[in-house]
Amino acid sequence: MKQQLVKGVAWLSAAKLIVNGLSTVSTLILARYLTPDDFGLVAFATTMLTVITSVTELSLASALIHHRNPSEVHYNTAWTLNFLRSLTVGGLFCLAATWVSDLHGDPRLQLVMMILGASLALNGFANPKMVVLTKNLVFWQEFVRNVAERLVGVTVGIVIAVVYQSYWALIASTVASQLVSILVSYLVYPYRPKVSFKHATELWSFSIWLTLGQIVNTLNWKFDHLLVGFLLGNKLLGYYTVGDNLSTKPTREMIAPLETTLFPGFSRIGDDKQRLKNAYRKAQTLVALIALPLGVGIALVSSSIILLFLGERWEPVILVMQIMAGSVAIQTLSSAVQPLALSQGQTKLLFKRDLISFAIRVPLIAFGLWYAGLLGVLIGRAVSTLISVHMNMTIVRMIIGTSIRDQWWANIRSLGGLVSMIIVVIFAQYLLGLGHGIMEMTTHLVIFIALGVIAYGLTILGLWMAYGKPEGPEGELINGIQSVFSKLKIRFK
Repeated sequence: MKQQLVKGVAWLSAAKLIVNGLSTVSTLILARYLTPDDFGLVAFATTMLTVITSVTELSLASALIHHRNPSEVHYNTAWTLNFLRSLTVGGLFCLAATWVSDLHGDPRLQLVMMILGASLALNGFANPKMVVLTKNLVFWQEFVRNVAERLVGVTVGIVIAVVYQSYWALIASTVASQLVSILVSYLVYPYRPKVSFKHATELWSFSIWLTLGQIVNTLNWKFDHLLVGFLLGNKLLGYYTVGDNLSTKPTREMIAPLETTLFPGFSRIGDDKQRLKNAYRKAQTLVALIALPLGVGIALVSSSIILLFLGERWEPVILVMQIMAGSVAIQTLSSAVQPLALSQGQTKLLFKRDLISFAIRVPLIAFGLWYAGLLGVLIGRAVSTLISVHMNMTIVRMIIGTSIRDQWWANIRSLGGLVSMIIVVIFAQYLLGLGHGIMEMTTHLVIFIALGVIAYGLTILGLWMAYGKPEGPEGELINGIQSVFSKLKIRFK
């Protein structure tokens, strides 16, 4: 199973690396041709769609993965329920377009919402049998689908942005990606859907708590976007959205492959508590080793990135990136709790967590907005993230018995490397400055990134050796690198 997980992570990591690179390039290019108001308008519509989609999400894919031996009828039932749900919700979203547009005071919103509602209805055709490959820890299909949909979406969006310089570039990109995703899913795993309701109750009995948790979780994480859009306007929402995309997506996309493989992986060893405990520790320390420097690194060089690639018009995005990137990095210290809890069928526990998180996060953000505007929202979000990490670590302790102290200590080398990286990069920025021309700014950005990587890597290696080379991701990474070099030597002899 370990080899299957490694291959799965490799496929998904490659996909996420390509997709994340395309998404970042797309955001930077589109920001050159579109205005913050354009981004804010589309972000407001897509946020509402995301909330409504998640509120009505049936979580049937997770139920199929958890099921020991689903039949063809199970997949037909899942397809039928998803199709009816997408058609209904998409239609209601279209009908609400006029009313929401009048309430928001922007007539452009009406047609945008209608197009997005139609795309949601089309999403009901998604292929449910893709989870067969996921259950078997085969992930090459995700590589094909993710790369294809993102490549088409980015291409369509950039072309329309360059030619028309209109917010429709963002809409077209979203719709094109969705259509390609559905088409490719049937190409990589052929499936002929049939209408069935036979196992609806059985699937729903597992997914009910996931659905309720999804509702609360989505409201929790999208409430700030709606609040900023309604009270601060499209322009500030545009800054907020672009900053969010540039700062949080790289980290989340980087660790997503590992998290995707953990659920089926944990499910296979769920009956052996000691194996599960060891597997969780290894997975979580690996996530932290990768995600912490990436997130905090983005925060450290955010000024260089924005001024170099987007210009002074987007300067308010810098503060958004600095706070958000650091927050999402810290959050990864407990990001593997979701697949861990799912593998143990603890969906109700996850729902309780999401409900408590919602009760804490929303008031913090609302108070922050009232007291300090956009800065207050960012601070409220950061504080709630720290609380969320503690809650997730508490859940881990409840499920496998690992104390909160041990969970922090397992990541001590990554945290030490993080401190070293921060000190080195800030000192380099103090000595060199950001630069004043494209060439100088680019050179300084490369220097900052290189110094950060070297400082982090050397500190991690030094601490690992100082602790007596304990079992962990450092040793596995070194062994993996040595294995690659050995194969290359044999191949080129």
